[in-house]
Amino acid sequence: MKRSLILLPLLAILCAAAQPFKPVNAQASPEAVKVLNYLYEINGKAILSGQHNFNQAMNRCSDSAKAMTGKYPAVWGTDFIWNGMTDNGQAIVDEAIKKWKDGYLVTLMWHQGRPTDDPPYGWKESVQGKLSDAQWIELTTPGTALNGRWLAQVDKIAGWLGQLRDAHVPVLWRPYHEMNGVWFWWGDKKGENGIAKLWKMEYDRFVNHFKLNNLLWVWGANGLRDLPRDEAFAYKDYYPGAGYVDVLGADVYRFDYEQSDYDALLDLAKGKLIALTEVGQLPSQTVLEAQPKWAWFVVWANFLWSPAIGGNNLREVKEIYGRPGTLSHEDVKF
Repeated sequence: MKRSLILLPLLAILCAAAQPFKPVNAQASPEAVKVLNYLYEINGKAILSGQHNFNQAMNRCSDSAKAMTGKYPAVWGTDFIWNGMTDNGQAIVDEAIKKWKDGYLVTLMWHQGRPTDDPPYGWKESVQGKLSDAQWIELTTPGTALNGRWLAQVDKIAGWLGQLRDAHVPVLWRPYHEMNGVWFWWGDKKGENGIAKLWKMEYDRFVNHFKLNNLLWVWGANGLRDLPRDEAFAYKDYYPGAGYVDVLGADVYRFDYEQSDYDALLDLAKGKLIALTEVGQLPSQTVLEAQPKWAWFVVWANFLWSPAIGGNNLREVKEIYGRPGTLSHEDVKF
C-alpha cells in the first residue's frame, strides 16, 4: 500500500474539509501541517511503525528492525537526554535532517535533567530526582532563580529545534512524557498548577518566543497502572488542554493494552489523534483490531529484540510489521 504526503490540490482540499483539527499552533509550518493532515488521512485505517534509538547510536535500533523484518520503521526517534560529558544535540539535529530528507517522520523527546542540577544529568540523581512543592512553585513562577535555570535548559533545546525549523523539518515533539507516573521529577503534578502549567510555559517559550512552528505537540502519558510505588494515574488530571496538544499518547509496557485505558484516552482526545508514543512489547493483531485508532507506535530501543526485559521476540515483530495495516518507511513517500 503506497501513500503520499504530496497531495494534489483537490485531494488536499478534501482532506482539509474532513480533518477535524488543525495544528494547535496557528502559525505551524507547511511541513507540520502536511504531516498532521497525513496522520488524519490514515486515522483508523493504518498504524505507522516506529523505533526509538539511543542518541549515542542513532540508527542501531532502526537498522535492527530492518534486519528482523526486511522493513525500516516509518517513524524515527531519539532523545535529547544529556547524561554524559558532551551534549549530543548537534548530531541529533544532523541525523533528524537526514531522516526527514530520506522520507521518515521524526519524533523527538527529552529526558530533561532536574533544573536544580548542572549537566551531565544523572539518571537516578537528576532525571528521576524529586522537586519539593516549594521548588515546584519557584520553578513555575517567572522571574525566580529556579525558573531562570529552567529557561536556560529549554532555550538550549530550542536552539537545536530551531535548526530543524530552519531546515524545514517537522517534529513530533514529546516533552514531559509519562507525566502521570511517579518516577520523573516532573511526574504526578496534578491540576492547573502542576505539569499542565509547565507544559504551557514550554509551549509559550517555544512557539511564541522562539517561533518553533515546525513542532507538532505530542502529549505522551503512561498507560494507567496501580503497581505500588510505580503508579500511573488518570490521564485527565495532567492534561494541559486541547489548545496545547496535537496528539495524545500512551506509553505501554508489560503488554498492558487495557481496553479501558484506550477508551479513556479516546474520550479525553475528543476526536484528536492518539498514538502509542512508547512501547516495550508491541501490540498484537488482536489488540490493534480492538484499538484501531492508534496513529503510530514507537518501540523503545533494545526492547525491540529483548523478551527477557519485557520486549519482543522475532515472531512478534515480524507479525506486526507484516500485517497489511502496518505502514513501514517504504509505504510512506514524501
